Parts: sequence; C-alpha cells; structure tokens
Amino acid sequence: TNIIIMKALVGVKRVLDYSIKVRPNAAKSAVELKGLKMSMNPFCEIAVEEAIKMKEAGKVKEVVALSIGDKTAAETIRGALAIGADRGIHVETDMRIDSELQPLAVAKIFKHIYEKEKFDLVLLGKQAIDDDSNQTGQLLAAMLNLPQATFASKIEFEEDGHILVTREIDAGLQKIRVSIPSVITCDLRLNVPRFAKIQDIIKAKKKKIELI
Repeated sequence: TNIIIMKALVGVKRVLDYSIKVRPNAAKSAVELKGLKMSMNPFCEIAVEEAIKMKEAGKVKEVVALSIGDKTAAETIRGALAIGADRGIHVETDMRIDSELQPLAVAKIFKHIYEKEKFDLVLLGKQAIDDDSNQTGQLLAAMLNLPQATFASKIEFEEDGHILVTREIDAGLQKIRVSIPSVITCDLRLNVPRFAKIQDIIKAKKKKIELI
C-alpha cells in the first residue's frame, strides 16, 4: 500500500520490573520502589517494537517515544531509542507514576503533545503492570475523537489506507478496521520485542530527548 504514516507517537512507562516481588513500603502507603530494578512496562516494549517494525516496513517515517516521570524516566526513553525510536519527549513530574499520576492526567498530557506535534498514529501498551488501569488509550482516543483499537494482537495495513486490527477479546479474536489517525493499544501476542545491540545503545545517547 502507499499509505505512509509520517509520525507515530509511542508511550513508554517506567515500572517496577516484572520479576521483582512487590512489597509495601515501611509506611504501608504505597509499593516500595527505592533501590529496586525499574524497567520499561512490558506492554510499552511491545508498542515500541511494533512502531519500529512499521518503520522498517516503510509504513512510518518517524517514531517518537514519550514518557512521563521523574529524571529516571529518561533511561526508559533511551531504551526505546536504542531499539530504533528516532527521538524522545520526557514530561517531568515528581508525582509517583504508579499511584499518584492517574490515567486521565496521562491522557491529557498525551493529547497536548499529539496536537502540538500533529501525529498520525498513537501506539500504547494495553495497560501498565504497576497500576493495571488499562484506561489511557481509551481516554486519549475519546478526547481526540479518534478511532481506537485496543488489545491488538495483529496490525495490518490495507490498500485503502485503513488499518486492520485483530483484537484479543473474551470470546476469542475480533477484527476491526480503523482509519488513520487512530489510537492502538498493544497486547502480549502482537510481537516479541528485540534486544538492543551495544552499538545501538551507544548511538541512542546521541539521539534527542526534549524535556518538558
């Protein structure tokens, strides 16, 4: 097909690594994060991988990774840059992103960035493994008045410029066609994210991250 998406926005969230045993902090007010391994949310990794695959297939020109969080969120963006994202946007906050920063606020920030930069596609993880909200993509699509395809396990570009998305639903699989621009949230079986090569990790240090 001749459809080329100029700019894809991908969300990347920094979360407590999936292999770490979760325990409460001393005050019993939240999950203990201090000194523990943090990683990119696994569903966000899948969204980044899918965007990179689209770029490699000539469907997407530029992939931009957006993360909201404290100074350490820049590391998570660098992880996306190392596997092929072109540049990053870091919206800095002191709020705990696993509990204090809620999906509605996240969606509003994404909406602002989307409108400012005029993206053609948004790829997000279906949910984050810390708060398990599964709301940001749906809220963002509603606010932008865009088509949404959630829980995607396969994404195909059609000749007429639509995207055919296979969704994982309770009863099995559902196929829907959405126009572009749209918001797609990525499920586990969509792909297997690649590992960054050492030379790409080094190159990623030179890629731009805009701090907001």
